[in-house]
Amino acid sequence: MQMVTVGTGAVSFEDVVAVARHGAGVALSEESLAAIDRARAVIEDLAASPTPSYGVSTGFGALATRHIAPELRAQLQRSLVRSHAAGSGPEVEREVVRALMLLRLSTLATGRTGVRRETAELLAGLLTHGITPVVHEYGSLGCSGDLAPLAHCALALMGEGPVRNADGELTDAATALAAAGLTPVALQEKEGLALINGTDGMLGMLVLAIDDLTDLLRVADISAAMSVEGQLGTDRVFAPELQAIRPHPGQALSAANLTALLKDSGVVASHRGPDCNRVQDAYSLRCSPQVHGAARDTVAHAATVAGRELASAIDNPVVLGDRVESNGNFHGAPVAYVLDFLAIVAADVASIAERRTDRFLDKNRSHGLPPFLADDPGVDSGLMIAQYTQAAIVSELKRLAAPASVDSIPSSAMQEDHVSMGWSSARKLRRSVDGLTRVLAVELMTASRALNLRAPLEPSPATGAVVGLLRDHGVGGPGTDRFLAPEIESAYQLVLGRRVTAAVTDVIGELQ
Repeated sequence: MQMVTVGTGAVSFEDVVAVARHGAGVALSEESLAAIDRARAVIEDLAASPTPSYGVSTGFGALATRHIAPELRAQLQRSLVRSHAAGSGPEVEREVVRALMLLRLSTLATGRTGVRRETAELLAGLLTHGITPVVHEYGSLGCSGDLAPLAHCALALMGEGPVRNADGELTDAATALAAAGLTPVALQEKEGLALINGTDGMLGMLVLAIDDLTDLLRVADISAAMSVEGQLGTDRVFAPELQAIRPHPGQALSAANLTALLKDSGVVASHRGPDCNRVQDAYSLRCSPQVHGAARDTVAHAATVAGRELASAIDNPVVLGDRVESNGNFHGAPVAYVLDFLAIVAADVASIAERRTDRFLDKNRSHGLPPFLADDPGVDSGLMIAQYTQAAIVSELKRLAAPASVDSIPSSAMQEDHVSMGWSSARKLRRSVDGLTRVLAVELMTASRALNLRAPLEPSPATGAVVGLLRDHGVGGPGTDRFLAPEIESAYQLVLGRRVTAAVTDVIGELQ
């Protein structure tokens, strides 16, 4: 088993993906265990003091004014976790839950929260043994952190609540812990609060979305190149000297990809010369690097924000030296804003891809291709309705691009009177990323059929590899009408599994 070591510093993007998606185990470094012990000693001193200390010997939120007697503090922690594990709706994906558990552990490891080492080690043990608490779609307002989702995870550390084991089977936490040789913890002062007060859910989903979009923007360049090629467009507009006079870095990278993808294309070469009467291509072809490049730059900005958040210790209160201080670092606004920004990116990249697809299907704009790329237009409908599916998804993505982060709603008797809604931003972004994946899959299958129809002209080696990949996996070329849904699903799975970028990389090397 691959192992990720969590220290006092930030976990990396690669660590999050390894644990969340690939089942890597987790261990705490000796440095982090020492930091945890130091912070715990501070909490225990404060707990023994007659002076009330928020989160240690008081209630929480709007109930923070009540001093809690020592004999009630264990009950306070149990009650906090049980009452906050109030999620509702469908189960959240396993990869999201594992990401948020890792990121909570990363904050515990900084020595800023005051938990005991056995509590942190048990959280690492759940990850290593593949025990995933059941977390629900609704319950987080993204302020005071992702309270309900994290509380469902904390509940499992107490040996309570439903979980899924490493095989995905639903069971109860006590049974799963016992089967793994793990012992539940009885939470002590400050621990319940430390386990639930963070931006870990929304941050985990941000990191996973950045990982996905990094690949999908390369796929968008691939599908755009195939559309330019299949519609007899020009590659001259992607020349580096044209990008240099508008020096956005993402634009230059996207244009370089398009140039590399179209290199040695027999289709492009067939109409390059003095006899070509095409003045300029439509915006959806010509401006692909401008749109894809702006998307890349936005993802880069989101990655900067995510990197800062990965390096943060999010809790309230936090241990600073020999004292505990209340703060507002749990507010999810920095993460929520970029989650919403990325939903805009997904919608617009999908929108331009849909427009490129549509041009193939209109005989007045496709430069000699049959209507809807049909075998016998009128008898056959070709890819007409595949574009409808694509258009329906794009319309959905436009609705999802409306920001959730402006929709604050007060809670906790007006103590928490402005919240980030970052969890909601993250949940809708996951739908947006999936929708973009499906839209690009339809463009790929449409462009590949068009390139087949351009025979005997040959596509470039890179785009030809994608056509071959699609054909090898059940996405058929020109011919009479057939059941299209399985072909769309096959193309989607090839994009989702990153097989499309791999096919290109095998031919021309890594894309930018």
